[in-house]
Amino acid sequence: MSDRLTALPVSESGPPERGQERGDAARNRVLLLEAARRLVDERGAEAVTTDDIAAAAGVGKGTLFRRFGSRAGLMIVLLDEDEKAQQQAILFGPPPLGPDAPPLQRLLAYGRERLKFVDTHHALLSDVSRDPQTRFSAPMTLHHSHIRLLLESAGTTGDLDTQATALLALLDADYVRHELNDRGRTLDELGDAWETVARKLCGS
Repeated sequence: MSDRLTALPVSESGPPERGQERGDAARNRVLLLEAARRLVDERGAEAVTTDDIAAAAGVGKGTLFRRFGSRAGLMIVLLDEDEKAQQQAILFGPPPLGPDAPPLQRLLAYGRERLKFVDTHHALLSDVSRDPQTRFSAPMTLHHSHIRLLLESAGTTGDLDTQATALLALLDADYVRHELNDRGRTLDELGDAWETVARKLCGS
């Protein structure tokens, strides 16, 4: 199958500066990211404020907003490395996740891999999803586009955008956490549920 998706930048690191980035600006960016990751690891993303991050980094809060645009913008940058790795596997990796497998098999593999990713990064993904500017940004909508493409390639008919959105809802960070923690389900069970819906949509 020819994969029409191309790699998208996973995150934006704030408004671009004119000319080469100043040394102090680069240092502040690193300080803010290190402080944010440390605080998120200690407390969980929902308990970390911009004041906390700026104080831990030893910079003013205005510096945070200049570098990342918003608190959610900073949080999505924290996901950057792992999102890029998964994006590479989806677009260029080996089957069944990569392009050398039938579309339905890729769709099933994608669901199970993304569930693991969402479980691991729940706090950050949950935080990012609360801000419309990041929830519907290019990195996040890449997943919708990927699912839609696989549905189309598998011969699915009807409103592909809506069907892709329905499948994507099964990967929502808060939904996954609720199913795991409150309903006692396992990642394998959630993967089976994803597979059931995906197969029905693809007429399998």
